[in-house]
Amino acid sequence: MTKINYKVSLIIIAFIVTLGSCNKSGKPLGETIGIEVLPDDIVELRSDQIKLAGIQTGSVELRSVSNTLKVNGIVSVAPQNQATVCMPLGGFVKSTKLLPGNAVEKGQTLAVIENQDFVDIQQNYLEAKNRLEFAEAEFKRHTNLYKDDVYSEMNVQQVTVEYKNLKALVKSLEQKLFLIGINPDKLNEDNISNTVSLVSPIKGYIKAVNVNIGKYVSSTDILFEIVNNDKLFLELTLFEKDADRVALGQKIKFFINNETEAHEAYLSQTGKSVSDDRTFRIYGTVTSSCKNVLPGMYVNAIIEESDMKVTALPSEAVVSFDDKDYIFIFDKDKVEEGKPFTEYRLIEVKKGVTESDYTGISLPDGFDITNSKVVIKGAYNLLSAKKNAGEMAC
Repeated sequence: MTKINYKVSLIIIAFIVTLGSCNKSGKPLGETIGIEVLPDDIVELRSDQIKLAGIQTGSVELRSVSNTLKVNGIVSVAPQNQATVCMPLGGFVKSTKLLPGNAVEKGQTLAVIENQDFVDIQQNYLEAKNRLEFAEAEFKRHTNLYKDDVYSEMNVQQVTVEYKNLKALVKSLEQKLFLIGINPDKLNEDNISNTVSLVSPIKGYIKAVNVNIGKYVSSTDILFEIVNNDKLFLELTLFEKDADRVALGQKIKFFINNETEAHEAYLSQTGKSVSDDRTFRIYGTVTSSCKNVLPGMYVNAIIEESDMKVTALPSEAVVSFDDKDYIFIFDKDKVEEGKPFTEYRLIEVKKGVTESDYTGISLPDGFDITNSKVVIKGAYNLLSAKKNAGEMAC
């Protein structure tokens, strides 16, 4: 029993000491002490606490802020600036001298393809062309004789059908010759060949070579891939929430391979739909000469909006709590029990663009910009004091 009484006595003494430490007025414990209840948006600190927290006040400023949006994407080329080269009728590769990376001009020979079918097409074309010349003469002669009532209408119709059929045959064979790279206007009985030159459809650089001498290639085989790097564009990905922040013509600065050198482009096209991951695509045309920028490279880009004057504060003056943004302003000085205190009021704001350690903010209606003193340093210490107000009661 003695041990139990001893423990109870210790607990009572500790409780009395605790109450005494919270008795700021020094009045007897029996007397009622008035406790001030502060509004939820007010934080008060003593002068020594203010000094310890590093609280400094300043004014809201009007600053010229360049609105920028950071995005990423890849370098690409327009469909008209890249080409996949095939041989429409196939054949054996007789010769080629190109390697990946070689520059080529439009119309330059990429490879020489050999196929006996090329001879047959040329022969058929020349024969049909000769027959057409005879049929055309017969058509004109029969037409004139029909007008003089020498030939019947049936004879004229038969000659006309034969003439039109040969004309269609010659036209179709002409298109086959064009398809394999032979100009029918330069073809005659003396220059029939079993080889044709496969030429580049665009100017650019060889991206891939999939042939070698003696290899048989079909019409579906990709023999060469060519890319024109003179006209590159950026394919950038944005979140749907940023859709209203971009517009055609905006300047874009982009960086590759962690380089510090900025390359330039402008926004030339925006996507018209949002993908399943809630993003959409925008496209920028590269304007600067970028020798080391290649299709497929990953880029970090900054989209620049026009400069504008906004109300701004140092970034450390704006604090976030429960998914909302706030600032603290000086409310008033007061004295309690002979000690100076300062009250700071919490004001909800909306954050804007951040640049050079300053953040644009939207202030609530009725905010006195001219006379309000805003906490520009130590705002997070004030926020901590507010969160721990219960623990700081003593």
